[in-house]
Amino acid sequence: MPKVTVDGVELEVPAGATVLQACELAGKEIPRFCYHERLSIAGNCRMCLVEVKPGPPKPQASCALPAGEGQEIRTDSEMVRKAREGVMEFLLINHPLDCPICDQGGECDLQDQAVAYGRGATRYEENKRAVTEKYMGPLIKTQMTRCIHCTRCVRFSEEIAGVDEIGALYRGENMQITTYLEKAASHEMSANVIDLCPVGALTSRPYAFEARPWELKKTNSIDVSDACGANIRIDSRGREVLRVLPRINDDVNEEWISDKARYQIDGLTSRRLDKPWVRSKSGKLQAASWDEAFAVVAKADPGSSIAAVASDIVDCETMFAAKKLLGALGSTLLEGRQTGMDYDTSSLAAVNFNTTFAEIENADAVLIVGSNVRAEAPLLNVRLRKAVKRGAKVFLIGPEWDTTFGGTFIGNDLGLVSNLPADAAEAFKGAERPAVIVGGGAIAKGAIPAALAMAKTYNLVRDGWNGFNVLHLAAARMGGLMLGYAQKGGLADIVAAKPKVLLSLGADEVDYSKFDGSLKVYIGHHGDKGAHAADVILPAAAYTEKAGTYVNTEGRVQFAEKAVFAPGDAREDWTILRALADALKVDVGFDSFEQLRDAMVAQVPALGVEALADYGSDLPAGDAAISGEVGYPVQDFYMTNPIARASATMQRCSAELLHGEDFAEAAE
Repeated sequence: MPKVTVDGVELEVPAGATVLQACELAGKEIPRFCYHERLSIAGNCRMCLVEVKPGPPKPQASCALPAGEGQEIRTDSEMVRKAREGVMEFLLINHPLDCPICDQGGECDLQDQAVAYGRGATRYEENKRAVTEKYMGPLIKTQMTRCIHCTRCVRFSEEIAGVDEIGALYRGENMQITTYLEKAASHEMSANVIDLCPVGALTSRPYAFEARPWELKKTNSIDVSDACGANIRIDSRGREVLRVLPRINDDVNEEWISDKARYQIDGLTSRRLDKPWVRSKSGKLQAASWDEAFAVVAKADPGSSIAAVASDIVDCETMFAAKKLLGALGSTLLEGRQTGMDYDTSSLAAVNFNTTFAEIENADAVLIVGSNVRAEAPLLNVRLRKAVKRGAKVFLIGPEWDTTFGGTFIGNDLGLVSNLPADAAEAFKGAERPAVIVGGGAIAKGAIPAALAMAKTYNLVRDGWNGFNVLHLAAARMGGLMLGYAQKGGLADIVAAKPKVLLSLGADEVDYSKFDGSLKVYIGHHGDKGAHAADVILPAAAYTEKAGTYVNTEGRVQFAEKAVFAPGDAREDWTILRALADALKVDVGFDSFEQLRDAMVAQVPALGVEALADYGSDLPAGDAAISGEVGYPVQDFYMTNPIARASATMQRCSAELLHGEDFAEAAE
């Protein structure tokens, strides 16, 4: 490890570190615009200038200069101060003075660094350059006159997302950053460039002119739009969620989130259920009081003939509260797989993403079975790109789709899982860290046993490595399985039981026509498919309106906090179930959220620790006999849950980016 001296302090730095990283290890703040820890080094902005000896007697860009033995680095000399002032002056030459109307105001790197490192006044008196407006789609608002050509957005699109949609045209002072052919940025991670942009050139179109950062209350939460469990921050004002931003978690989402996770939130105020409803004898839903709604359920007197079906986005506490209610009534009819899947859940290791997202980057041979990863788990797609960059060979079974990491499609017959083509078989035999990923389409076709057999054939589980992975689509799936929301025969068992009362915990993907003889009680937050089929609607809280525990597809337990209150008469789910227990005259053993969570953790201790749950590494024996074609369950990335379906932003994304509809701007 080379030794360097930073402002008189000697320290050792890792081999291969840059001068900028050495300065930061020494506790020095180095201004920068183009440099970003997760992107390649560009050396564009020159803001990170420092003085380095031995070397030429001039300031040098610290982001692109390797740290070497014996270097003396000065970050605070007069030369460095004047150089940074000069660079800032150049950057501001063409920058418009529109901070008061810029959405980046208050959290703008250019503002902060102009104050800290810039001159007190400009000497530039010429006309400023202007750049024509660009259109980057319904999510990204552009004002490219503000652009300082740091190229962060270009590098993100090419290196992280793997979609070459944004780039630079022309040269010199005519250079412009734009989408090629001025098309909308259409990939599922596009809005991360808003967070990356250090100036106000790329801002959020749905959030435009909504609020300033100091007006907002910031709450840590977990994304429920897919099973990845991305860490997010919810920014709210009053009772309204205004935006969602990513939180850094290197084990899960690094610092990226999908466009759906970021922008489905406007659906939280649309189509909301804010008071109880009861279906009258004429078949119409009529508004009712809570007491009237509970009375209808109590009149049904279900006894033990009651079942619960959990939605894809419900929290563990709600599922546990419903389980306690059913247990008090003598029922064990619990299910979370709304579409009828019935795979074996006796071993959770056999239905878990065991490799973890962080470790899948180190795989050297990957077989993806029945999964369009870009639509089902965009954050996993980012990890697979890293694996391929490190030399991994990826093979896919299923209909072809536009991958961003290459890969070889070997067919659409599930029998290939047990009989890999020669090139794939050879790659897996020689792999040190082989992995299989069973996606939603393959799970529905019963491919898990075949994948387990394949895991044994190619020794996917070995010392320090578990390459068997199941990629779920629902944020509530692993938590539900830990809590027992899985009948041996799946939803068919509950249909066959013909329960008097069906308790729907926001389940909107169920075919309710199979429960015609049951009183359908819907505890949810949106007027979606489940509410339309319900006999009694009890308005509940969305994921931003309650604290809760979520378990992602890799078995990682994570906690979300309450950001805002539910609208109208809607209540948190556990309080509804507690009141329902009183109406049905049973005792569930909790009167507060803390008591509920303590009871849940007592039954499933893993749910009390924010970490990976230990399911073990022993996999059951598989069954190689399988055949048939596979399809992908996610047909529309933007319309996968009731919140997204209620979101005007997601509806426009679906219409414009997936179905090619044209939307005229106001000026047109």
